[in-house]
Amino acid sequence: MITIRPLRPDDISRIKSWPPYPLEFAMLDYSLRDGGWLDLYYPVTGTVVFVAEDDRDLAGFSILTREPDGTAEFRIALHPQRLGHGLGKTIARLTLERGFADPALHAIRLIVRKNNPRAERLYESLGFRPDGECTEIVHGDPVAFRRMLIDRATFEGADTP
Repeated sequence: MITIRPLRPDDISRIKSWPPYPLEFAMLDYSLRDGGWLDLYYPVTGTVVFVAEDDRDLAGFSILTREPDGTAEFRIALHPQRLGHGLGKTIARLTLERGFADPALHAIRLIVRKNNPRAERLYESLGFRPDGECTEIVHGDPVAFRRMLIDRATFEGADTP
């Protein structure tokens, strides 16, 4: 059973030592390494990083970064050996539950690479809807993203086991 808990400082080195992502997801590997998501977001005020555990093994992590307007940005990363096992939906749902437990939070947004339709389908299955497009610079290269958003009412009305 997957559970999530707040990240502890000793989890960071464990995550950074995970093996590389398979070739299909190699463009996401930076998120796990020095200078990646944990280094960028963990120290930011208003950010909560959750570790997903499966029988005490780290299966992934998720990030919610609060913004002043009552929204939060969501990110998720799975252990490279746990990809394709359906954990992403469970971890995302648990993270959204934690986020929307805060009555001041009315929406959660994310960006997903346009070349990652599998992730986009996952987010749609949770109730996220398209909310525009953008281009971000990732390690010096422009990357096309879709913006997606879920509001509290949609999440609370969603039937996502």
